[in-house]
Amino acid sequence: MKFKKLGNTNLDVSLICLGTMTWGTQNSEKDAFEQMDYSLGQGINFFDTAELYSVPPTAESYGKTEVMIGNWFEKRKNREKIILASKIAGPGLDWIRNGKNSFDEKGIGEAIDGSLKRLKTDYIDLYQLHWPERSTNTFGRREYSINKDEKEWSSFESVLQALEKFIKKGKIRYIGISNETPYGLSKYLEISKNKNLPRMMSVQNPYSLVNRTYEIGMSEISIREKCGLLVYYPLASGALSGKYRGGRMPKNARMTLFKGWERMINPLAMKAYDEYHKLAKESNITMVQLAQAFVNSRPFVTSNIIGATTMEQLKENIDSINIKLTEEMLEKINIIHNNNPNPAP
Repeated sequence: MKFKKLGNTNLDVSLICLGTMTWGTQNSEKDAFEQMDYSLGQGINFFDTAELYSVPPTAESYGKTEVMIGNWFEKRKNREKIILASKIAGPGLDWIRNGKNSFDEKGIGEAIDGSLKRLKTDYIDLYQLHWPERSTNTFGRREYSINKDEKEWSSFESVLQALEKFIKKGKIRYIGISNETPYGLSKYLEISKNKNLPRMMSVQNPYSLVNRTYEIGMSEISIREKCGLLVYYPLASGALSGKYRGGRMPKNARMTLFKGWERMINPLAMKAYDEYHKLAKESNITMVQLAQAFVNSRPFVTSNIIGATTMEQLKENIDSINIKLTEEMLEKINIIHNNNPNPAP
C-alpha cells in the first residue's frame, strides 16, 4: 500500500480508502466485516462513511453503515488501527433531524453525537460536511445560477467556529468538506488563516476518467494549499467497469436496482466507455485497473475511495495500487478525454 499525508496533518492515510456506502442496502453486515478485514490486511488504514449511509438515502437506511462499522470495532477491538472519516448531511432530507440539519453548533453537535454512538467510538478522525448548506452546483449540475428562494445558511466562519468547539472536546480531530466548489474551498481556507480557526484538510468530490472537472478549478488549490482530494465515484458508480456497455443492465447492479445515477450512462458517456475499454484491452489490463490507476496517479489526490459489493470487485480495486500507467497510456487517455470531455459529471 502507498500512503499520503492528510492535508498538513501528521496522519498518513492509505492511497486506497475503503468506501462503505452500500453496507446496509446492497451488502449485509457479514459482507461489511469481510471487506473491512480484507482491506485492513491489505494495508488500508482509511475508512470513509457518513451518517446518511447506506444508499440510496432513505429513512430506513439512515445510519445503517455506521452501525456496522461500530459493531466491527467492538468485535475486533482495533479502533486505533483505522483513520475514520464520516460526514454530517446537509439540508434537504426531512428524516434527518426533522429536516433542520443546518451547520450550526446544535445541528453539528447532534450529528456528531449520533455518529459516535453508532460507530461505538469516542472520536472521528476526519469529520466532513457532506454537501454545502448553501445552494450551489453539486451532484452533476454543470452550471451555477442564483437561487432566488435560497434559505439563510450558516456562514463559513460560524461553521468553523462550531467545528472548533468539537475539536477542543476531542470528539473530532480534523475537518474536511465534500461536494464543494472553488469558491467554498477558498473561502474556508481564507477564513481559517485570517481568523486562526481549524482548516479544511481535504475535499471529497467526484473524479474519474469521465469526470475530470476537479482539474479545472480545484486541483491547483489542493496542491498549493495542501488540501487534497478524496475521490469518490472513481468508477463513475461502476460504469467504468464496462458492465453497462452495449445496453446491458446486470442483475443486482446499482443502476439496475436504483434510480439517481442515470447521468453516468448517458450516450456521450457510453461512447467514452467504449474507447476506454479498447485502451484497457490493448494495454492488457482491465477497465477497472485503468480507471483506478489513473485516479491513483493524480498529484492532487490524497486518497481514492473505492466501493464494492463483492469481494472480487474489492480485490480488483485494491490491486490497482500496483498498476503504473505509462506515458503513452496517459497520452491516449488524454486524447479520449479531449474528444469527449467530462461526459458524466
